[in-house]
Amino acid sequence: MWIGWNEFDILLGDVHSLKTKRSVVRPIVAEIRKHFQISVAEVGDAQLHRRAQIGVSMISGERSHIEEMLNSVEELVARRPEVELLSSKLRVLQASDF
Repeated sequence: MWIGWNEFDILLGDVHSLKTKRSVVRPIVAEIRKHFQISVAEVGDAQLHRRAQIGVSMISGERSHIEEMLNSVEELVARRPEVELLSSKLRVLQASDF
């Protein structure tokens, strides 16, 4: 069994309140969840107006499947015009590594 996750550090555009931040981040999280059917959540920078961290994770029997899916999610986030993807941290481990 393979376990993979990716953490995205994103800079939000013209955002001046936490309410506006939620209106930008929630649609991204919902689109990832709907399109890829994987686990996704805002995982950090909750009190910062212009920054967000979004995490995605999945398990599979094939490492290549995880890498392909998580790279596709990264491309989706990077294409969003209202955010700038600052960094992405992709990790893939085999269950026996624990």
